[in-house]
Amino acid sequence: MIDALASGLDDELIDIRRRLHAFPELSYREFATTATLIERLEAAGLAPRRLAVGTGLVCDIPGAAPGPLVVLRADIDALATDDLSESEYRSRHDGVSHACGHDAHSAIVLGAGLVLQAIAQTEGLPGTVRLIFEPAEEAVPGGAVAVIEEGWVAGAAYVLGLHCDPKTDVGRIGLRRGRLTASADAVRIVVSGPGGHTARPHLTVDLIRVLAGLAVALPDEVRRRLGDADGPDSPDRDVVMVFGAIEAGDAANVIPARGEMRCVLRIADPDAWSRGEEAVRAAVANLLEGTGAEFEVHYERGAPPVVNDPSAIDILTQAAQDVVGPEGVVEAPTSMGADTFSWYGAHARSGYARLGTHSGARRLDLHASTFDIDERAIGIGVRLLSTAALLALGPPGRGAPGAAAV
Repeated sequence: MIDALASGLDDELIDIRRRLHAFPELSYREFATTATLIERLEAAGLAPRRLAVGTGLVCDIPGAAPGPLVVLRADIDALATDDLSESEYRSRHDGVSHACGHDAHSAIVLGAGLVLQAIAQTEGLPGTVRLIFEPAEEAVPGGAVAVIEEGWVAGAAYVLGLHCDPKTDVGRIGLRRGRLTASADAVRIVVSGPGGHTARPHLTVDLIRVLAGLAVALPDEVRRRLGDADGPDSPDRDVVMVFGAIEAGDAANVIPARGEMRCVLRIADPDAWSRGEEAVRAAVANLLEGTGAEFEVHYERGAPPVVNDPSAIDILTQAAQDVVGPEGVVEAPTSMGADTFSWYGAHARSGYARLGTHSGARRLDLHASTFDIDERAIGIGVRLLSTAALLALGPPGRGAPGAAAV
């Protein structure tokens, strides 16, 4: 039944995904995206509710009898980067694009909800499925925090989701028990000094030199303090600190009085993540000692690592085998990327899948300015989450599993 229902939605969901792709919206500004999703869910006879933050929504598909609550989650915001693709549905908003696949995630969870609503109307569900369309996944600490604070995952047996994976071919689904991603904390360091003439750097704080030295030395010092023994070029390192912006100075003959550097600190180990801020502050103080520079460290904790619950992955594995066959299920590698899906793991058994979206010769990474997907992946994702939701609900009368261990 799921396959037949999903097949009837394939073309519509591709159209919706393309509409979202053409008109992307940044974190907490996803007003048109939210309205599009609400309109389609209401047309199916459902009662979606906008989140209190103003964007994002939740929508329940009630069951015929009391039972478990299973949550399907999508993220809906776009990235602040240009869309340089040549597709007919490329972004119409300058400097904003769906380069991370959230448009596809939204279409997939919408499709799964429509499939499950059709089943609920004909056969009934042994519990409730809740769709969460989370805003501001790209923000720190992320829209998932607002979702949780509003109480939308309280009492959930499972929270299930997926993410586009351009490193995996379409028709394959990647799954992994345990740690899947790293954390992501935002770090901003402001360094200041008296300023001066570039002819006499010895009479002041040579601020550009200080900033350059800090950019080179700080990542290794932080890694050392957090116990990461791998070298800076190791693909298996557990701590990644890469600066994305360094700003200081206006003229070639003036030593500036102020500079700023910004990065994201990514930590794989949850225990080490708890010590990240302490390590950064101590490392900056140590490295700038004796330079004469004053400094401020602004540290904002972001999402923790995604850690998949084994029972949730068991459900997704069975669903994936039903959808793409055992040969289509592969082990997902760990990633130093981050995802706000991780916040849900403290409140329910959670499982996050990697959905293969690649086809063709070029294999573009997430966040690339020409990122796109093989849209056959949308139907696969709908079938995966629909099947997994029914498996998580279980047969009528089974009852909800116990609370998640946290």
